[in-house]
Amino acid sequence: MTVIKQDDVIQSVADALQYISYYHPLDFIQAINNAYEKEENQAAKDAMAQILINSRMCAEGHRPICQDTGIVTVFVKVGMNVRWDATMSLEDMINEGVRRAYLHPDNVLRASILKDPAGKRQNTKDNTPAVIHYEIVAGDKVDITVAAKGGGSENKSKMAMLNPSDSIVDWVLKTVPTMGAGWCPPGMLGIGIGGTAEKAMLLAKESLMDPVDIQELIARGPQNRVEELRLELFEKVNALGIGAQGLGGLTTVVDIKIRDYPTHAASLPVAIIPNCAATRHVHFELDGSGAAELTPPKLEDWPQVTWDASKARRVNLDNISHDEIKTWQTGETLLLSGTIYTGRDAAHKRMVDMIAKGEELPVDLKGKFIYYVGPVDPVRDEVVGPAGPTTATRMDKFTNTVLEATGLYGMIGKSERGAIAIQAIKNHEAVYLMAVGGAAYLVSKAIRKAKVVAFADLGMEAIYEFVVEDMPVSVAVDVNGSSVHDTAPKIWQAKIGKIPVV
Repeated sequence: MTVIKQDDVIQSVADALQYISYYHPLDFIQAINNAYEKEENQAAKDAMAQILINSRMCAEGHRPICQDTGIVTVFVKVGMNVRWDATMSLEDMINEGVRRAYLHPDNVLRASILKDPAGKRQNTKDNTPAVIHYEIVAGDKVDITVAAKGGGSENKSKMAMLNPSDSIVDWVLKTVPTMGAGWCPPGMLGIGIGGTAEKAMLLAKESLMDPVDIQELIARGPQNRVEELRLELFEKVNALGIGAQGLGGLTTVVDIKIRDYPTHAASLPVAIIPNCAATRHVHFELDGSGAAELTPPKLEDWPQVTWDASKARRVNLDNISHDEIKTWQTGETLLLSGTIYTGRDAAHKRMVDMIAKGEELPVDLKGKFIYYVGPVDPVRDEVVGPAGPTTATRMDKFTNTVLEATGLYGMIGKSERGAIAIQAIKNHEAVYLMAVGGAAYLVSKAIRKAKVVAFADLGMEAIYEFVVEDMPVSVAVDVNGSSVHDTAPKIWQAKIGKIPVV
């Protein structure tokens, strides 16, 4: 009979969360590098280069891969012969591990969890509680998988109760384009089939913890219907031409994972959960011998990738005219220098409320750019912690009001904009620029100064003033309302030629 100590669980969970904050799974890095080498669209290739460079920097510097350090999800399988040397419940042990991990002084992780989600939405300040799934299994060990899921990918999850005669492939191919690029492709799609509605979602989530092995499956061939489905969907989802960051290209997914479960005769539940380019998870076992030992990967296993910014247009944001902005073309790479302001959902909601009341905003945004980001707190000599963009569509409903009231020139965020935002951008001859999701540490290195200038009570959602130097972005929506996320995937879907463009 195995005795599992309380402190070993706490320490293992804490160590695991620190580990996955700065180490990608190597199988994923190898898959991204293979996609990078094959990519024909230069914009998508550049995005993957930034992801790979960022990953190596994070592994070297032990800083978060993404500013969104996630909601903690834990899968625990407890052997029936296990005994506990503990005064805390298993749930409390895991949450204490989360608390220690997120408050670690050498690598403070961003607190993103809000209690009272339908009410006050108050930050718990230590990222607790985790979402925990338990199984009681045979054996004398405790098996734990720890993942940190960012909102950008989680929020794009989809679920449907299909009819038994419906095509799963057709539904997936119809659904994936509606997910946009806010889940930060290239990544993986986890698909759960069967059971009940909640079981299908759980299967999808669990599948994402499996290794990236689609190339091995292609080499040996499928041996059952699930494997056949994985291969078919891998080919067809990539044939949609969505590409890295939604910029169009050959690779949208590096793997398709599927788990299934028996279901009711009248039912066919199907769920999709994406894993983004900042995928983070690790698996370990506790056997009573102490805390888990997590072996760091070798830095030489990361590919030596460089990104050539020599063809990018350099822009001085402190001395920019509207006429210059009108010359920017969708898909063009810019290197931004000068002053920008940050602002996410909560800051936008407060600004819009102030505008409605006729109150003066605490920051003059006329002729300025606002960056949709909630940065990680700095450590040691950092100006700011990892500061990659958040999903821009969440700000769509605020866009027209802010542009109209402030004279803002443009916005910087992640992935596409929706129709109402694009129309507002066109009406006000503003622009929307896109930074690479999954390259947060790399982006932060372009920030030379950072200070909170408004709404300090909102924590990471406060308005910061950043001074940046050569911050890389792409023009996603120009002053005419042309969107690269609308045009590029269709171009590449046609070039790939496996799925007709409708």
